[in-house]
Amino acid sequence: MSHRPHSILLGTTIRTHRSIPPHLISRAWFCSGSFRNQTHMESHASCEAVVADSELLVKKMAAICNAGPAKLQVGNLCSNFVCCVLNNNKVIADFDGTLTKYWVNGCRGQSSHGLLQQENPEYDKKRQELYEHYHPLEFSPTIPIEEKTKLMEEWWTKTHGLLIEGGLTYDGIRQSVADSTIAFREGVVELFEFLEERDIPILIFSAGLADIIEEVLRQKIHRLFKNVKIVSNRMVFDNNGHLVSFQGKTIHSLNKNEHALDMAAPLHDRLGDNIDATTYENASVKTRRNVLLLGDHIGDLGMSDGLNYENRISVGFLNDNVENSLDSYRKTFDIVYLNDAPMWGVVKLVSQLCPSEGH
Repeated sequence: MSHRPHSILLGTTIRTHRSIPPHLISRAWFCSGSFRNQTHMESHASCEAVVADSELLVKKMAAICNAGPAKLQVGNLCSNFVCCVLNNNKVIADFDGTLTKYWVNGCRGQSSHGLLQQENPEYDKKRQELYEHYHPLEFSPTIPIEEKTKLMEEWWTKTHGLLIEGGLTYDGIRQSVADSTIAFREGVVELFEFLEERDIPILIFSAGLADIIEEVLRQKIHRLFKNVKIVSNRMVFDNNGHLVSFQGKTIHSLNKNEHALDMAAPLHDRLGDNIDATTYENASVKTRRNVLLLGDHIGDLGMSDGLNYENRISVGFLNDNVENSLDSYRKTFDIVYLNDAPMWGVVKLVSQLCPSEGH
């Protein structure tokens, strides 16, 4: 039995490429899905989205819904229908500015890297100086990609060296997260729970620090998820909780893609979280051919590079500078959410792709 999506996004203001002016904004609704707390979600679901090619999006949704066994990842995505599509899917998500809010209490929210405060403030100053030197180079249009990649490796290596030299401790990470203004978008927890119930893997790709991302999950959500893998830079601590090294190859902004999947690991069982490290093997994740990709920069589309996918739906979060960036975002992503929108539209998209039996 096929399951066909009937419309675009429940509770979301939709703009098509021909209806950008505000007076042409229309409402479009998903049919009822399987989300177990739909009333709560709909009450918080007002957010504005742009769909450049609604016909192509519906075709992609239909292809994912009708896929054969063993294919969705959440870079994010399934009941009869679950049995049919479940093993084929995965979700791939950027962390900062995608899963987390861009604005928090009227101020720019912190990133997972930016929130870190070392016990010796001189090392915070040194890391900031590196940022001021290398960050413009990262976005320079005149530097060839090969040279820029070497510069990013140089930047990350120096930054990691300062963290070790400055005596970073895991207690320091805990305190930095506790003092931070980082916060998840509304709907992220419900999205993670929905996918966990269906054993759909979520790959969080970040050029930041896996240990900080895990601590943010612990302190802000107060739980971990067995289906979440973090593809990021992971620290090694000694028995006294002092940082001594980093594991494996450095992941930076220009190699944050599925080629780095071998760096991925389930969330640590630190603090007795009891996450089953054998549940989602990397080889199994790589065989999933349907991808839902979430990002806040056009470059985040590269997270699926190296992945042999059959169908990919890309969702972009355009958090700021909307007027100047909207055109490039809508040409790049299948769906674009505007102005630091909540995650409810993605939750409805997933519930549309993954309805309960009988829907």
